[in-house]
Amino acid sequence: MRKIYLDNASTTPIAQEVIDVMHESMLENFGNPSSTHQFGRQAKNLVETARNNIANLLNASASEIIFTAGGTEADNLIIHNAVNNLGVKRIITSKIEHHAVLHTVAFLQDTCNVEVDFVSVLPSGDISFDHLEDLLKQTDEKTLVTLMHINNEIGNVLPLKLVCDLCHQYKALFHSDTVQAIGHYSIDLQKTPIDFITASAHKFHGPKGVGFAYFKKGFGIQPMFHGGDQEKGARSSTENVHGILGMEKAFLIASKTLESDMTTMNTLKVFFMKELLNINPNIRFNGQSSNIELSSCTILSVSLPIKNELLLFNLDLYGIAVSGGSACQSGSSNRSHVLSEITSDDLEGYTSVRFSFSRFTKKEDLIYTVQQLKKLL
Repeated sequence: MRKIYLDNASTTPIAQEVIDVMHESMLENFGNPSSTHQFGRQAKNLVETARNNIANLLNASASEIIFTAGGTEADNLIIHNAVNNLGVKRIITSKIEHHAVLHTVAFLQDTCNVEVDFVSVLPSGDISFDHLEDLLKQTDEKTLVTLMHINNEIGNVLPLKLVCDLCHQYKALFHSDTVQAIGHYSIDLQKTPIDFITASAHKFHGPKGVGFAYFKKGFGIQPMFHGGDQEKGARSSTENVHGILGMEKAFLIASKTLESDMTTMNTLKVFFMKELLNINPNIRFNGQSSNIELSSCTILSVSLPIKNELLLFNLDLYGIAVSGGSACQSGSSNRSHVLSEITSDDLEGYTSVRFSFSRFTKKEDLIYTVQQLKKLL
């Protein structure tokens, strides 16, 4: 049976070059970076070199990068720190954020009496910037705006610079979950002076269990974990040396092939959309998913004119791996909170599928997928 992987927004296959770097590190760099002997110093030097290289790719300073276990921890570290250390009393977010943000905000609302406002989401899945500005005008309370750069379910791209400018105008802090963007889109943190971003290596062909948080220089950081003084006291836990080196390699590779990969994936995405519509012209694309300019090259969210709760299972029987929405939480087969927010009643009889691509996706993979979907539809 053929194996077709079209769930890259959930996780990506690890690049061979990344595996090679990690394998070598496991053999040669087993020292604890906190140890003062030569084995520890060697590991520490490699970790700091990786931090510097990652910062350079973002046009940031190495001191602004904190290594974490992934995007969820990074989001939590940033949002908790904003409330518990930076004096944030109010959070503005949207109802289509990743649960790493929504659940954290809800927890802080319950435990710290933080005021939470939700910016309106348009039927296209875009944020209402008029409403965002209205919300920012309403109070002088210290405010954090947290809006993701690329929505992990529908692929809508948030114009970061526009939100940065609004937040700067109204003296609000701005955090963006950039997990779906890092490694696929260029972010220059000098040209787009955002305060906090997050990344997870396994979204751009790196290993799972490692990521980073970016804190703009000048913000103090209080740790969520206690018991050590790693990461300049911001994150107690022995650094995942092999994972960090794998993430560094994956990010370096992605940055070198960014433009060509984007062109390739957009070409595949346009081809796939045309083939799907040839099967059935009533197929709908969720959010801005079908707009190449306004959505990610990696994500295509599709509503198929069929009510079939076993569709993902049936595709899996054909060897095709896809997602019904986000696969980053248990119970991911449940109705997507993102699609529930933006889709209309006329799609009640439809079944939504998220197809997501990577630089390893082949045209023949999409042709085979279309052939099997034609049978199911």
